Amino acid sequence: MNEVKDYFFIFIGLVLYAIAFTVFLMPYQIVAGGVTGLSAIIYYATGFHVENTYIIINALLLVIALKILGLKFLMKTIIAIFILYFLLAFFQAILPTQENGLPFKLMGEGQDFMSMIIGCVMTGIALATVFLHNGSTGGTDIIAASVNKFHPNVSLGNVLIAADFCIIGSCMFFPQFGSYLERAHKVMFGFCVMTMENYVLDYVMNARRQSVQFFIFSTKWQEIANAIGTEMNHGVTILDGHGWYTGQEVKVLCILARKNESVNIFRLIKMIDPNAFVSQSAVIGVYGEGFDEMRVKIKEKKLGEDTRS
Repeated sequence: MNEVKDYFFIFIGLVLYAIAFTVFLMPYQIVAGGVTGLSAIIYYATGFHVENTYIIINALLLVIALKILGLKFLMKTIIAIFILYFLLAFFQAILPTQENGLPFKLMGEGQDFMSMIIGCVMTGIALATVFLHNGSTGGTDIIAASVNKFHPNVSLGNVLIAADFCIIGSCMFFPQFGSYLERAHKVMFGFCVMTMENYVLDYVMNARRQSVQFFIFSTKWQEIANAIGTEMNHGVTILDGHGWYTGQEVKVLCILARKNESVNIFRLIKMIDPNAFVSQSAVIGVYGEGFDEMRVKIKEKKLGEDTRS
């Protein structure tokens, strides 16, 4: 069921991405990063369809990456690439077109910047939806994953940023975009797209992963701990405390949870003990079982030395 859920949300994210790209970015010839952005640049300059360039480049990258990353790692990426290929073709086919063959300008003439903002917010949310469900749109993600496998100290983000800079900067080499000033204008718009899209992407992903910490003081601590453990299938840590004013020994429940679980935890506490004293605070990160993975590299040599000592 988790796999089915992942594929469902990946599909929803890809639909949103295809709509944002064809409705808000393409009509105004706004360039973006990634293989989709490169495909759009080639389309604006030569008229070769976006979806065809997209599938050709990704097919080449997949052939190269299959040996490096393996079929299991790339399975969802392969499925996502083909789905996005058909979605891009579908939305371009059903949308009304301008005289130059591009989709119609939904926001009207001269609304490039507003269309860029709406498009970037939508593509950022779409990519976050795909990534949060273990998916990928391929393209530069494949390059980043391949580089990271051979050079673990090079982060995925740095590779993606470098690739996007090269793709967006390539506009300067296409005379079809007009004078150098007009090409520079497109490049600057592209950098705005990259910045805004990544900001929305990070915001959505971090919001989903944000964690909180609870300290619960209650005379009914056993009932509260049991309810949270059984009804929410959540771990609870019991700490020993000593009240300075009362001089009594107390039990303190410590809980680390996702932010979106807060309402259910408060509801359980209030149902059992409305007079409980509860402290909730945001934490920078929680790593371990049920939360995020510690993404750090450990040198094998150093690890062996520590084990022997």
